[in-house]
This record gives sequence, structure tokens and C-alpha cells, in this order.
Amino acid sequence: MANNIEVKELLDAGVHFGHLTRRWDPNMAPYIYMERNGIHIINLYKTAAKIDEASEALKKIAASGRKILFVATKKQAKEIVAEKAAKANQPYITERWPGGMLTNFVTIRKAVKKMAAIDRMKKDGTFNTLSKKERLQVDRLRAKLEKNLGSISDMTRLPGALFVVDITREHIAVKEAQKLNIPIFAMVDTNSDPRQVQYVIPANDDASKSIDKVMTYVSDAVIEGLSERKASKDAPKKDAPAKQAAPAKVEAAAVAEAPVVTEAAKQEEE
Repeated sequence: MANNIEVKELLDAGVHFGHLTRRWDPNMAPYIYMERNGIHIINLYKTAAKIDEASEALKKIAASGRKILFVATKKQAKEIVAEKAAKANQPYITERWPGGMLTNFVTIRKAVKKMAAIDRMKKDGTFNTLSKKERLQVDRLRAKLEKNLGSISDMTRLPGALFVVDITREHIAVKEAQKLNIPIFAMVDTNSDPRQVQYVIPANDDASKSIDKVMTYVSDAVIEGLSERKASKDAPKKDAPAKQAAPAKVEAAAVAEAPVVTEAAKQEEE
């Protein structure tokens, strides 16, 4: 993966622009290259190395079959994260973070099941038996659930990891993941504390070009992991016919090696 991460591409996307020097978090010092016109500049060589490290870890998680929950509720990140996560077939939260999403996952699952129950009502005709007012209320509830939880409807258990854009904004999600020891991957700008996450990607988390560039690398790594998982699943199926044919070959060999009993020999035995 490291060879695919071009520092020039990161530079062109503006990944190196940090926040104003007065708004910095001192713990980001190792990732800062210099200060220019009152703005911190991120060291893109370190960013490239961190993207590579995070991508390898995410690839392994995806290959293991666990889900990675993507979180980004800021305006400039919402659409990008939703698109990239959907492409990689992963759950995502781009609206308001539902409190207890991870720590009270059972309740969240009940809300998702309620959404599925409404869909069943519409299919079997039960929905049409309701009054006009009740139908309107059910439709509103369904729309609200779809907006907030529709993207996680396939997530039947806690995710194997969290990927966050802007840990300062998504501090509730980060705290919940920390409480449950769920690994956190994040784009961390110069105004945030990198000690809160296990896999830090020092990057500009405010510009859409920067977010798109980092998310492209990350989502590609997840897709690669899923492809490896599919390939390993398909491999035994291809080998299965050969294994089934093996006993037949052994049986044929046994028949060939068996002594031929002639009619004369049978009479002698009698």
C-alpha cells in the first residue's frame, strides 16, 4: 500500500493544512512540519506512513468479517463518507450521533427492527388497515429511523472498529468506543488530541478534497480486505470436488489390485 500513497497527491488535496497555531494541541507536535502565516503545516511523509499503517489494519479487520463503522457528521464530510462507506459495504453515521449507539447497542437494534417491522406491515397489507392519521404517524417514524439508522440496518453486532473524521466533533462516539475497547481510526487535525485514538492519520479534516483523498485510500483497503475474504471462502469450494473424487479413485485402485478368482479355483475351494 505504501507505494500507492503519493505525497504529491496529498499535497494537491490540501491534506497538509492544519489549524491556526493558537488553536493547536501540543500533542500533535510530532506530526507538524512547520508553521506558515500563523497556520500549522502537517508533515505529509508521516501522514502517508500513518495512512499505510491504518489501511493494513483496516484490511485485516475487513478480511476477518467484522464491520467498520464510519462516523462523520460535519457538512463537508457527510456525503463523501457515506459514498465511500457504502461502496465498501460498511455501516456509517452521517447524521446526529445517536447517544448510546455503541454502549446501548441493544436498544439501537430494537429501533432498527422496528423499521423492518414497518416494512413488513407495508408488504403484507397491514399498513392499509390503519387509519389515515396512524399511517401518517408510521410513515414519519419510518422516515426518521431511516435518516438516523438506515445506514446501520445490516450491523447486527458491535463493529470491529470505528473510523472517525474529526475526533473533537465526534467526541461522544470516541468516548463510547473507548469504553468498549473498540479500536479507533481517525483523521486527526492539529487542534485535536491524537492520544485518544489507536490509529492516527494526521490530516486536514475540514477540507472536502482532503477528506475525499484519505477516505479513498481507506475505503480501497477495506474493499481489498473483503476481496481477500471472498477469495478464501471460494477456495475450499473449488477444492471440494477433487476431495470427493479421491475416495472413488482409491476404490477403483482396490478393485484393480484385488485377486481374480477363476471358476476353477471356486470349484477347488468347494
